Amino acid sequence: MNFSGTLIGAVIGMWLTHNLLGALVGGALGFMFDASRQQRRRAPTQGGYVGPLFALIGAVAKADGRISEAEIAIAERMMSRMGLDQDARRQAIEAFNEGKQPEFNATQVIDELRQWVGHRRDHAFPVIDVVIDTVLAEGAPSPEKMAILRQLAFALRVSDMELMALMAMKGYAWNGATGGGRSHGGGGYVPPQRNTQGPDPYTVLGIQRDADERAVKRAYRKLISENHPDRLGDLPEDMRRGAEARASEINAAYERIKAERGFK
Repeated sequence: MNFSGTLIGAVIGMWLTHNLLGALVGGALGFMFDASRQQRRRAPTQGGYVGPLFALIGAVAKADGRISEAEIAIAERMMSRMGLDQDARRQAIEAFNEGKQPEFNATQVIDELRQWVGHRRDHAFPVIDVVIDTVLAEGAPSPEKMAILRQLAFALRVSDMELMALMAMKGYAWNGATGGGRSHGGGGYVPPQRNTQGPDPYTVLGIQRDADERAVKRAYRKLISENHPDRLGDLPEDMRRGAEARASEINAAYERIKAERGFK
């Protein structure tokens, strides 16, 4: 957040009153101006998610210290696929540029996305899915990028296991399918790696390999319900296609497990 208004208000207050109280009052008024300006700049558009979403994408892209051409290309592709009109596209670009500033704090926009999602878990997954694309833009992600992603997932009530499932659908997994990016011995960050064998069906369904038949079916029904594209309402077509892709992965994982175990 830019605190120039706060500073100017404090200086003017001190100049007018020649005492600390005047400076505090002036600073408080300036802070209120800074906060209102920040809120206007980040005003949600197109259903309440585009502004904070692209600000978060900018923050993720900059998290490791630099923004790559691949990350910029992903942001531009998202704008095109979402069908943003000229005004919405301009706001998305402004939000992205704000998010990539060194002093930007992702917590506020994550909270805005949390409020927009509410209890709609079927909306939480498309939002996280879009952010994952940026996290994985350069391959195995940095710990800084994963920290923001996990903060978003926690705010949207998506568990580590569910986040791992979404990553698995993108072709990435952690060795041992546990740990969520942390080494078992506490020795540091373990980045997810591209899985050349295809996504593990148990990770996709968010279950352990020793889960019984009833648990497998219950996990499948829950996931397919939450990721069904017909439930997404007015989300853009690109996010609906993402939901369709996730539903296909969930169905494929379930069919693989059924074939392995021989149940119907």
